[in-house]
Amino acid sequence: MISKQTKTIRWGMIGCGAVTEIKSGPAFQLAENSELTAVMCRRLDKAGDYAQRHQIPFYTDDTEKLLSREDLDAVYIATPPDSHAYYTQLAAQYGKAIYVEKPMARTFAECKAMLAVTEKAGLPLYVAYYRRALPRFLKIKEILDAGRIGSPRIVTIQLYRPPFPADLEGKANWRTDPKIAGCGYFCDLAVHTLDILQWLLGKIQSVESAIANQLKIYTAEDTVSARFTFPNDVHATGIWNFTAYSAFDQNEIIGDKGKICFSTFGDSPIELHASDKVETFSIANPRHIQLPFIQKMVNALLEKEPFAPNGKSAAHTNWLLDQIIHPQK
Repeated sequence: MISKQTKTIRWGMIGCGAVTEIKSGPAFQLAENSELTAVMCRRLDKAGDYAQRHQIPFYTDDTEKLLSREDLDAVYIATPPDSHAYYTQLAAQYGKAIYVEKPMARTFAECKAMLAVTEKAGLPLYVAYYRRALPRFLKIKEILDAGRIGSPRIVTIQLYRPPFPADLEGKANWRTDPKIAGCGYFCDLAVHTLDILQWLLGKIQSVESAIANQLKIYTAEDTVSARFTFPNDVHATGIWNFTAYSAFDQNEIIGDKGKICFSTFGDSPIELHASDKVETFSIANPRHIQLPFIQKMVNALLEKEPFAPNGKSAAHTNWLLDQIIHPQK
């Protein structure tokens, strides 16, 4: 447990893959009252290389050597989804606050186990749906809360892109292995949109879906379509495809007085269509894109500001994944 006398949150990190190089790892050092002091990887040479390049004083290939350190207050689990539940349960045994990469796990059942163990230990469980803290999405929330588009009525989601060259070449990729990722790129990417829309509009209450594997270059699905219902009978449709000729990423929230258009992954201008005019808001994402979320976590752990753990809402997003990818169950 974090002592009330603690003035700096000292982080350990499990895993040091690509997501940690720019998006997250440096942010633990740049956040105020935060330090990244230890890193673990199953390959000791990789852990050592990462520690040297990022000036981290301790590295190991042994998870329990990292978690047993008394100078760690919290742990960041930056591994593929198949190990999230295991590392969360282990970290809880050592009394560490937990921040886990998205999706929270492979299945809703794994998420429930993670919530149970952290709740029993009295530990916060955060999940890396960091768009909730990004300025561009805070602006979207501000516009919606101010009633600029009136009452939301319908939502549309479109995300498509060409196949990744490595997939066409048949190279191994955990993101398209359902045994590791839970499903394919849908689990890796669509979860950000599902999370941010629920943050903006409320918890999705029902879902119907269809999935396909059009190109058959890996075992996971490459095409998903779905229908959702948000609170107040707000209806939504979504289409995700990873075999298209070009890339496109756009969400629309349409109300009775206007609409707002925005991308999930880029930082193209937000468009507000209301009062017979179009306003645009250009808000760039920070280089270390998880930094605002990490700062809010640190402040909350130090009791400087309220920022509730989002483990329960992240688990609901995994419930949606289960319903979409395995609708027959």
